[in-house]
Amino acid sequence: MKQWKDALIQGKKRVAMPIMTHPGIELTGKRVIDAVKNGELHYLAIKALADSFPTAASTIIMDLTVEAEAFGCKIIFGEHEVPAVSDRLVSDFDSVANLKIPNIQSGRVSEYLKASRLAAENIHDRPVLGGCIGPFSLAGRLFDMTEIMTAAFIEPETITLLLEKCTQFLISYAIEMKKTGINGIIMAEPAAGLLDESMCDQFSSVYVKRVVEAVQDDQFLFILHNCGNTGHLTQSMINTGAFGLHFGNKIDIIQVLKEVPPEILVMGNLDPVSVFKMATTKEMNLLTNQLLAATEEYPNFVLSSGCDTPPGVPVDNIIVFFETIEKFNKNKLLKNSLTY
Repeated sequence: MKQWKDALIQGKKRVAMPIMTHPGIELTGKRVIDAVKNGELHYLAIKALADSFPTAASTIIMDLTVEAEAFGCKIIFGEHEVPAVSDRLVSDFDSVANLKIPNIQSGRVSEYLKASRLAAENIHDRPVLGGCIGPFSLAGRLFDMTEIMTAAFIEPETITLLLEKCTQFLISYAIEMKKTGINGIIMAEPAAGLLDESMCDQFSSVYVKRVVEAVQDDQFLFILHNCGNTGHLTQSMINTGAFGLHFGNKIDIIQVLKEVPPEILVMGNLDPVSVFKMATTKEMNLLTNQLLAATEEYPNFVLSSGCDTPPGVPVDNIIVFFETIEKFNKNKLLKNSLTY
């Protein structure tokens, strides 16, 4: 995977890796609720996308409720909607102290491991990347996001203990995902975007770094996603040691590329809703071209969605997205040949 990363950076073509599984669910004629509860149906959605589009890598659904459910949170499921946590699980130091770190087979974790294993066994022409939530985002779902922001200031020892338990579980989960044969992980840590840089270092990045160090090596790539970062947390993300960083649509991607070392992949950042889902095909072509042109001088940039694309993205928009990249590469090749 280190060779794959380096080859992307050294290559002459631009590649794309949008985080999208929901269009694959729709290609298989299933519902969101089917795929998030059944690992085989989840895999079939991933395989359908791999068979249909030239993505640089295949990705697992970015479901930020799986780990919270394993701890004991109640989850709300909709037929065609992303699952959501309904109630907080812990509220003070004592409840956090009594919180048990779940077994790696708890809840739907085993189904997500099944999806990862099946994808690794059957998709061989590109890497397969699993997914998990980040430690602060998981802690926020267990403690409630509003409450954890206050508690981080007035009772940091409670949140530190909770983060320790979340991190221990995430390390175990990441190791189990690695055992399935997948090639890397995208960790989603959007809640860290609510923190300033020093607090992000204290309550997120130091814990993310521990997960990175537990699984990342030359054969296994770790990508950190933080769509809450508007530019104030880029260095904190770099400090985790992840080989890849994934950014949301709110950030100035050119400024990011100036700050991130050239050996680290930078991924992003077309809006998954206003562009992938809501834009016309003409707008999709225009906005994709604009981003490709703006980032042309940065070989470590990989075109992607700013986050997981939602249910209901038109297939025509995805087709145009990849056609635009293909045409851009052909024009670039032609321009380079004329130059020489």
